Amino acid sequence: MKVVETNGIYLSVRRDGTPGGPALVFANSLGTDLRLWDDTVTALPAAFDVLRYDKRGHGLSSAPPPPYRMADHAGDLIGLLDAQGIETAIVCGISVGGMIALQAALDAPDRIAGLVLMDTGFRIGTADGWQQRIDTVMAEGLGELADNIVLGWLSDAYRQANPGAAQAWRNMVARTPAPHGYAGTCAALRDTDLTARLSEIPQPALVLCGSDDPSTPPALNQQLAELLPHARYQEIAETRHLPCIEKPGEVAGLIADFVRETAGD
Repeated sequence: MKVVETNGIYLSVRRDGTPGGPALVFANSLGTDLRLWDDTVTALPAAFDVLRYDKRGHGLSSAPPPPYRMADHAGDLIGLLDAQGIETAIVCGISVGGMIALQAALDAPDRIAGLVLMDTGFRIGTADGWQQRIDTVMAEGLGELADNIVLGWLSDAYRQANPGAAQAWRNMVARTPAPHGYAGTCAALRDTDLTARLSEIPQPALVLCGSDDPSTPPALNQQLAELLPHARYQEIAETRHLPCIEKPGEVAGLIADFVRETAGD
């Protein structure tokens, strides 16, 4: 673990693999930290240069006062590339991390070589829904929401086969150290609709989605792939919102193939 300063905040980061190899940056979902990708990163080729980080308001990173904008998150990602000496990278983002990746591609197109967009969308949820989530979190914390959140994240089969792991992911949400950081990112989701700008994104994209995702369902991800100029879509069977937890080996294989195609190796 390393801490990097960018945009006036500190981001907790981890870098694995081989510096100078094809660069791949992971952006996390709401309520998770960089541990989300542990098993996926382990299954990736060692030749890749892999960077993970806790976005603002999450994990060990700074949690400045809310609200946050999607442009704030994208600026943090680009600042992180600068701090790590990475000129261009493929960004793999899940859920809000996918929207951060899209925003970064719009704001700094010369820095983003490609996009892996998982269980995400050009708009997620409704403004009223996110405001209700913000109000609940700020008043009560995340404990009351954690069980339902994990139900949406992980399939019944996974939770039954891995009760300890399911409990640990639930604990990650319930014990979020800075609820206002979580709420800040909810505000970014509340205020972001990228529909009209997707045609401006020329980078190649791979859109992945769990077949049973109730939060950002396959139809939304299919539409995202259709609206991007150079994207293809693939489902990951029998998973919900976080296929990188349920089927990390399959996810890693799909990402690795896309990185090789995009990097020309």
